[in-house]
Amino acid sequence: MSELHKARERAAWLRREIEKHNRLYYEQALPEISDREYDALYRELGDLEKAHTELAAPDSPTQRVGGKPLEEFTQVAHRTPMLSLDNTYSETEVADFFRRIQKLMPGAEIELVIEPKIDGVAVNLLYEDGALRCAATRGDGETGDDVTQNVLTIRSVPRRLKHGHPRVLEARGEVYMTKDGFRKLNEERAAQGMPLFQNPRNSAAGSLKQLDPAAVAKRPLGLIFHSFGAIENGDTATHLDALELIRHSGLRTSDKIWTARTLEETLRAIHELDKIRHDFDYETDGAVIKVNSFAQREQLGFTAKSPRWAMAYKYAPEQAETTLRDITIQVGRTGVLTPVAELEPVFLAGSTIGRATLHNEEEIRRKDIRVGDTVVIEKAGEVIPAVVRVVVEKRPPGAKEFDFAGHTGGKCPACGGPVSRDPQFVAWRCENLHCPAQKTRRLEFLAARGALDIESLGGIVADKLVERGWVKEPLDLFDLTVEKLGTLNLGTDEEPRIFGEKNATKVVDAIARARKLPLSRWLFALAIPEVGETTAFELADSHPTLDAVAHSALLSDVVALDRFKEEFQKANPRAAENRDCGEEEKEKLAQIRQALKDKVAAAARRLLDAGFAQPSRKKDAGEVDVVMTVGPVVAGSVLDYFASEEGKNVLKRLHALGISPKGGSRGGKKSGGAGGVFAGKTFVLTGTLAGMTRTEAGGEIRARGGSVTGSVSRNTDFVVAGESPGSKLDQAHTLGVAVLDERQFLELLGTFNGLQGGNGLV
Repeated sequence: MSELHKARERAAWLRREIEKHNRLYYEQALPEISDREYDALYRELGDLEKAHTELAAPDSPTQRVGGKPLEEFTQVAHRTPMLSLDNTYSETEVADFFRRIQKLMPGAEIELVIEPKIDGVAVNLLYEDGALRCAATRGDGETGDDVTQNVLTIRSVPRRLKHGHPRVLEARGEVYMTKDGFRKLNEERAAQGMPLFQNPRNSAAGSLKQLDPAAVAKRPLGLIFHSFGAIENGDTATHLDALELIRHSGLRTSDKIWTARTLEETLRAIHELDKIRHDFDYETDGAVIKVNSFAQREQLGFTAKSPRWAMAYKYAPEQAETTLRDITIQVGRTGVLTPVAELEPVFLAGSTIGRATLHNEEEIRRKDIRVGDTVVIEKAGEVIPAVVRVVVEKRPPGAKEFDFAGHTGGKCPACGGPVSRDPQFVAWRCENLHCPAQKTRRLEFLAARGALDIESLGGIVADKLVERGWVKEPLDLFDLTVEKLGTLNLGTDEEPRIFGEKNATKVVDAIARARKLPLSRWLFALAIPEVGETTAFELADSHPTLDAVAHSALLSDVVALDRFKEEFQKANPRAAENRDCGEEEKEKLAQIRQALKDKVAAAARRLLDAGFAQPSRKKDAGEVDVVMTVGPVVAGSVLDYFASEEGKNVLKRLHALGISPKGGSRGGKKSGGAGGVFAGKTFVLTGTLAGMTRTEAGGEIRARGGSVTGSVSRNTDFVVAGESPGSKLDQAHTLGVAVLDERQFLELLGTFNGLQGGNGLV
């Protein structure tokens, strides 16, 4: 693999990671990694794009700003873009920044301004003729969410500016939650038994995105302004002039500001700020360094993402060393297996930490984390404890590498079901939909298009219904009302995103429609082991109700027939294990064999009469050999499911809800439809159809009296081949099965006559 190819793959992975963390941070206020780890990913991508210019792309995170606006608010375009700043944790890079601007302006005297970097939510307030016209979040830098009514609940924000204001002013700052207010708010929530907010920044972000301004007014928010965008009739030549104008207009600015003309003075200001920043009433995570002169700023210009005349120095988050005692596996609601570091408890950032996330298997390998290591931990985004690195020099001789597959033994720690690795997302996942840890995944399966088709119930909605405790089992959906569902918070307690009445109405209407769906859809939706869409149709076509499936004599016959056949073979006197038997024993075996043969014949006849089996077409088939609609594994799985406590509870709950899905009406015989070419014929679908999904195609076939199976055999009448067919097409050619392309299949659906199996179709 060439160096360029490796770089291209690494850059693609970095872009996916950065975009994921952008969404978590900007749109959901749910950071998974620390700012330092994010900046390391961002810098690595930037370095790759510089080293290989052909890798740079217009849609790269290095070429644009932050997260896209949310959809719950009206979108507002900023008069001038809100760009983000380059970040650094290194004083050496501060020195590089200083020397770089000196080089770009040789001989010029440059004054810098140093201010606290407030850990809040960036906003843009547009004042026209002194009146507040709009307040918006930064959004994607060009467009943000209109949060005017929420910002107006902040007492320090004036509706009108003081006399002497500019005609137009885009004032920019940070909304924050005060430290004391945050503490009191959590005390009140604890007293009421409510979950606590995680940190002031996320609490401020969540407050701004509340749809009810009255709720925002109860939050202890503040707003400090640090710059401006568009300005008209404002006499400003420097940043300090602008801050004075903003302050004179009645807007709050930082209480503490430094100026510097040398690198030494700049670093001294950063250190002084670090000593006093904990005394501010708001959280700070760094210092912002800006060129004071606007004329010099214009000369220095911008990169695609950031101004060249400013940068943010971020203080390193608080860290601690401790021992990694073990690595355990946690099963998430979607079935993802996440490794968790079990730590020697250590005090960090105000709390005792005993566990930390390790994200995934690749993270463990990349950081070479071993059980027994001394590790450095910090709170990612000051919220989630995470292992930052290993102190390799303190590694004990017995430190053990972690083998994910070996640790799990290929089994889910929650249910013992099989697990598999998804290479695209470097994650291991439990495959058992009935795993007790997978409540979200089961709910999503029930609501999927091929199942109950409940609109808007994928992804975060399902996850939040489970997280809030509103849905403990999938059928709890049917107890939801528009009034309750409309209040569902899709965000966090710190940053709520309300589902809303309109969306709730769509879901509740879809739930009502699901009550009337046919038995086949319900059998598939229940995620019964071994029952896919095709099997669900076959079962529904042979049974009138769900209770009939649960206590099916047909399925019992399938299981019994398989057992009888196995016992029949074992009772063969000529079998190797019976060769040494005496004549008397062989006579008994012959009697047993005859009795079993009678049982096989009786069971086979019942299945044939019910249309649940067909005579075998094999030339060497015995007189009682049949091909069953479903095999013994499926039949046994269905019966076992409905005999289990879970299956019994499902039936009981459906009865209580008044849901009784209806099955086919073939009355024990294979449906003949309208007597056309589909009647009694077996189809296999392969490839992608342009005009319909394979599920829809299967429904059309079954509606006309045909059946659909998942594999090609001599019993198959037609194979329908769409684009990119798989090995089933080759099997059809090998066995001489008729193949239909999509055009021929659609013609067959439309004419409903004229073609018969084996008529030389392509």
